[in-house]
Amino acid sequence: MANVTSYQEDLIEALKDPKEAAAYLNAAIEEGDREVFLLALRNVAQAHGSMSALAKKSHLKRESLYRMLSKKGNPEIKSIFNLLHAIGLKLTVEPEALKSRKAVVPP
Repeated sequence: MANVTSYQEDLIEALKDPKEAAAYLNAAIEEGDREVFLLALRNVAQAHGSMSALAKKSHLKRESLYRMLSKKGNPEIKSIFNLLHAIGLKLTVEPEALKSRKAVVPP
């Protein structure tokens, strides 16, 4: 019988790859929902080690890290930057893609 893993286990394994983690977080940001982003950030954090180790690397208290990643979390931008840096990621801002304009054809 083949080994069966859960979706969550497969997700956490995939999020160990920095490119996968970045794409996953960017997709969560695109959703525009704070809870979705915090869940994604929590999953990425889980993929990169224990909360104690991440707290130490990010210079945050473990309890603060748990609180900021909870469903009701409201992290400060500095805390998000510190956590992302500890994971090996960074937050960037890009211009939105230019929407294609319909060509105006003269009559």
